[in-house]
Amino acid sequence: MFNQKVYSNRRQNLRKLMKSGFAVFFGNSEASMNYPANPYRFRQDSSFLYFFGLNYPDLVGVIDIDNNTDYIFGNDIDLDDIIWMGNQPTLKEKCVSVGVDKSGNLKALTEFVKSNLKNGRKIHFLPPYRSQRRIQIEELIGIPHSQVQKHASIELIESVVKLRAIKDEYEIKEMEETMDNVTYHMHVSAMKMAKEGVYEREISGFIEGLSMSNGGTVAYPIILSVNGEILHNHYHGNKLKNGQLLLIDAGAESPLGYATDITRTIPVGGRFSQQQKEIYEIVLKAEVDCIEKIKPGVHYKDIHLEAAKIITAGLIDLGIMKGNVEEAVSAGAHAMFFPHGLGHMMGLDVHDMEDLGENYVGYGDGTQRSDQFGLAYLRMARKLEPGHVMTSEPGIYFIPALINTWKNEKKFIDFINYNVLDNYMNFGGIRIEDDVLVTSAGHKIIGNKPIPKTIEDIEKIILP
Repeated sequence: MFNQKVYSNRRQNLRKLMKSGFAVFFGNSEASMNYPANPYRFRQDSSFLYFFGLNYPDLVGVIDIDNNTDYIFGNDIDLDDIIWMGNQPTLKEKCVSVGVDKSGNLKALTEFVKSNLKNGRKIHFLPPYRSQRRIQIEELIGIPHSQVQKHASIELIESVVKLRAIKDEYEIKEMEETMDNVTYHMHVSAMKMAKEGVYEREISGFIEGLSMSNGGTVAYPIILSVNGEILHNHYHGNKLKNGQLLLIDAGAESPLGYATDITRTIPVGGRFSQQQKEIYEIVLKAEVDCIEKIKPGVHYKDIHLEAAKIITAGLIDLGIMKGNVEEAVSAGAHAMFFPHGLGHMMGLDVHDMEDLGENYVGYGDGTQRSDQFGLAYLRMARKLEPGHVMTSEPGIYFIPALINTWKNEKKFIDFINYNVLDNYMNFGGIRIEDDVLVTSAGHKIIGNKPIPKTIEDIEKIILP
């Protein structure tokens, strides 16, 4: 955990943003895999971690806005727990470690909430993402579980997003150390393993083990596939062949819950073909140029559109697209090849705070979401501020189903040379991704050990 002052200050900062009432933060419970005593790895709720820092199940934190008091409710362990799990800190000891003075068991939580509601006080809670939490809120407050989501506090959502969106020095250090000590080695190891005859699962399993051996875990299920045109491909059963492109989207989660998110696309066997080089250089230019544009005051939506223009211009040079770059991007023709957004916020979640609502996080300054195919998937569009951390991850993909559908519909025939695409139907996809901090002076790529991404450096790693 961070120093207790960090958590005390965060709770005090929340009070300054809220008008009145009390905010309830539900920590997560164990989730069973296949029977009650066999749970998945425990992962604490991120907002509970942010304000209360305790990585134990079945805790509930309360920030009393009006009375300047914090509480943590939970049940102390009994002898049976000690037999199976060993000695654990008492609830009081847990509270002291994060600067909380008041504590009580879960029965006391029920009494506290019902008493305050009876006195007309306003309760604030965040939208739950687990059904068990909806049931708990129904029992605690009396709102039918099917209606709980609608009663989540917008005031609390907006206040939490405002605080969590700006990363402090402790959070940045945690992410940088995880990048240098874990994520760097995950990707370099994967590059060295990308040989003919190796199964994808061998690489994904090895690099997931690296993250776990460093005290954390992976920040999300690893995407590692020779079918990189499938954006979130978690199948790892293919045997690698020389000449294929292997897309590796993998990040580590630190012991305190902070995520990294990196993508590299590499040639199996160590050498890019000429066709692969041509597409790769377009994606690399888009990634590098867009990172250079990151600074306070710029809307990330504008940087996304810049990536789309760079990709479109590159594909026109190769004869895959045609016409005017500005007109093609305005129409959305580029989304055939770049159908997702440039990036998303990073922090305690790999898609930071998206459990609170993607629009509050990425569009919370009034920026409007587009309904255009491709652009509609942009998760981060808002004006950048110092302390924001987001991904920059442009890509080019040749998705046969999308190509055939648009071709049959004669869609964007003024901008796409469909006859040329026959030469790319088995190409796959290329994505390059880094995590970027917005600074007062501009930006900084998270990590101090650059993970290879130029053609020369990648080939040198695979075939030194």
